[in-house]
Amino acid sequence: MRIVFIALISLAICHSSAQSVPPPAATPTPAAPPNTTQEYLDVHNQARAEVGVAPLKWSQNLANATSLLVRYQRNQQNCSFANLTSGKYGGNQLWASGMAVPPRTAVEAWVAEKKFYNYANNSCETGHQCGVYTQVVWRKSLELGCAQATCAKDVASLTICFYNPPGNVVGEKPY
Repeated sequence: MRIVFIALISLAICHSSAQSVPPPAATPTPAAPPNTTQEYLDVHNQARAEVGVAPLKWSQNLANATSLLVRYQRNQQNCSFANLTSGKYGGNQLWASGMAVPPRTAVEAWVAEKKFYNYANNSCETGHQCGVYTQVVWRKSLELGCAQATCAKDVASLTICFYNPPGNVVGEKPY
């Protein structure tokens, strides 16, 4: 089975968007259950600890907002990426084909961009993106809420996490 991951972020100042279009599933996805909640937090906070940033706290309000959004994307938008450009939160999203991904796998895909990030000059290697990584470790972000929708027909999933306050402010270093 071939697995494809596509990661995307909506930046606080610089927004980006992409889409892929697998068919929707019909059943609702609840906000993250407690063990899933802890897994999202643990992986985020491990990456944050590695660069000396305080841990995030879980926000049920953000989790509810992401749950509504992933269900909408699944049910009304063919499980495509959400347009996060007008939101008040920072956001990361990951679309995966071939399976529903565990929270750890989604967050680790975002953190994998770390190898392309140059802290000294606050830039990313040419031809790579680092925005999802820098949102994960953004020092001013204090709260996290995540959810995932599974798109049954194509065995795909869309994972979205919101961060409050948002990160990736142009000209500022993440930590």
